Amino acid sequence: MSEQHIGHGSHHSGHADHSAHAGAQPGGLSVAQDGYTVELDSAILPAGVQTIGFTVVGADGRAVTEFVAEHEKELHFIAVRRDTAGFQHVHPVRDEKGHWTVELDLQPGDWRFFTDIHPAGHDGTITLGIDAAVGGAYAPQPLPEETGVAVLGEKGEYSVALAGELRPGVASELTLTVSRDGGPVTDLQPYLAAYGHLVALRVGDLGYLHVHPEGAPGDGVTAAGPGISFMAVAPTAGTYRLFLDFQHEGVVRTAEFTVRTVSESAHHAGHEAHAGHHGQHGQHGQHGQHAEHGHHGHH
Repeated sequence: MSEQHIGHGSHHSGHADHSAHAGAQPGGLSVAQDGYTVELDSAILPAGVQTIGFTVVGADGRAVTEFVAEHEKELHFIAVRRDTAGFQHVHPVRDEKGHWTVELDLQPGDWRFFTDIHPAGHDGTITLGIDAAVGGAYAPQPLPEETGVAVLGEKGEYSVALAGELRPGVASELTLTVSRDGGPVTDLQPYLAAYGHLVALRVGDLGYLHVHPEGAPGDGVTAAGPGISFMAVAPTAGTYRLFLDFQHEGVVRTAEFTVRTVSESAHHAGHEAHAGHHGQHGQHGQHGQHAEHGHHGHH
C-alpha cells in the first residue's frame, strides 16, 4: 500500500514527507491512470464466496508483470460495496503472465474494487478502481452513525476509539486506540510492516485515501499499542468511512468508523473557545499550578 497520509492515490515519496500529500487527490475514481488500466475477467458476479480474476494492463496493451512491493505486497486489493458495507482488504496472487486471482465474500449489490500498485518503472503508487455488479436481492444499508468507537470481536471484546479531527486540505493527526476487555492492548503485531493500516473512502463517490501510521515496528520509537497514529489530509469537506486493519494474537481485525470533516472555521472556533475558557480562569489556573508545584515539592 502506499505510504499515504490520506491523500495517497496520486504518489508518495517517503514516510517523513507529509507535505507531498497535502494537495493530493483521492485515488480509485478512475479505471485508468498514467497509462495503466485494471480489467476484470467479469464485471458481473454471483453472490457468495467467489474467486475473481483481473489484470493490470500497461500502455503497451500487455499485462503488467513487474511491480515494486509496497508494505510487503506487490498489489493491495480493496473491495467494498457502494453503500460502504462488506469492506475487505486482501492480497491477490499473480501468475507469470500478469493475471491475478483473489477470493472475496460478495453480497448482492454494486461493488467497487481498488488495486493499489506501484508498477516497475513508474514514479510512485497509483490506485485504480473498477465497478462490479453482484447478482441477487440487494438490501442497501444506511450509513452507520458517527460514534467514534468501534466494537468488534466475536464477543465484542475489542474496542477501538478514534481521536482527532479530519480536516479538508490540512494535515491533522488521527489516533486509534485499541482496547480488549476494557484494558489497553500493548502487544499489537506487525501486519504488512505496520501496526495498523487505515483506508478512508469518501462517501458519495468512494474516493480512495490510503493512510499509514506514523512510525514503524522495530524503529525503537513506535509502541505496539494501544495507540496507532496517522497523519491525515482529507481532500475535500464531507463524510468519510474509515477502515482500520490491525493484528492481535494472530488475527487481523477491521474496525469501521464514520467521520465528518471539521471545517477550518469550526476548528478555530473550538480552539478560541478553549483558549477563552483558560483565559477566564487564568489567575486561578496560575494559583492552581503553584499549589500543584508546592504539593509535589513535599514528595
